[in-house]
Amino acid sequence: MASSAASHPPIDFVRPYTTVDVVIFSVVDGALKVLLVQRPASGSEPFPGLWALPGGFVDVAQDSDLQACANRKLREKTNVASPYLEQLGSWGGRSRDPRGWSATHVYFALIAALPLTLAKGANAADVAWFEVDALGDEPELAFDHSEILRAAVERLRGKVEYTSLPAFLLPEPFTLPQLQQVYETVLGRPVDKSGFRTRMLAAQFLREAGHVEGPSNRPAMGYRLADRSAPVIFPRTFSPRG
Repeated sequence: MASSAASHPPIDFVRPYTTVDVVIFSVVDGALKVLLVQRPASGSEPFPGLWALPGGFVDVAQDSDLQACANRKLREKTNVASPYLEQLGSWGGRSRDPRGWSATHVYFALIAALPLTLAKGANAADVAWFEVDALGDEPELAFDHSEILRAAVERLRGKVEYTSLPAFLLPEPFTLPQLQQVYETVLGRPVDKSGFRTRMLAAQFLREAGHVEGPSNRPAMGYRLADRSAPVIFPRTFSPRG
């Protein structure tokens, strides 16, 4: 006989706070940036006035699972419904939130640098893009979000070395020079041009989308992703350009 929730005894232990946070990356104005929200400066919320990753408590009435919660938070902040989304990991402990023992499940998202209508939400004072490489000069983020952001940047840059992830940061259609520029922006270094082009076309994850305006107004072939469900894995990492 199938069991039901009503047949189980009530839970008699204290449960931790459960949240989902999303590290949202984009390439804006030629730089890798992350979306942050500013916590209210007054009231009972912890870390008043500090910047933090967007996220919040799991809503058991709305969220069927953790990824559904991450998608909801992302949609609420950017109005983007279907970006690249990957689970990064979980952080938990007694000291990360002064309100009590808490655990957060973290995702990172890649969205194209399109004109976005950012929404700060009911519990945020502001929302803005921050350049990833400049955040070392900023005050610590709320909770343990500085640690989480460092882990997300390390994961992203590590995977960019051998996958097609940067293509998810571009509006379609895009040219191969535009794709190479995004790779170099995320990696923070140049890559070999001829080897890059050969690898992109050999991996067969792009499909031609007709000619688009290229450098110096010369037409160039535009491309779209053949499959947006997952990145392609390359057999080796990129060689730096000397």
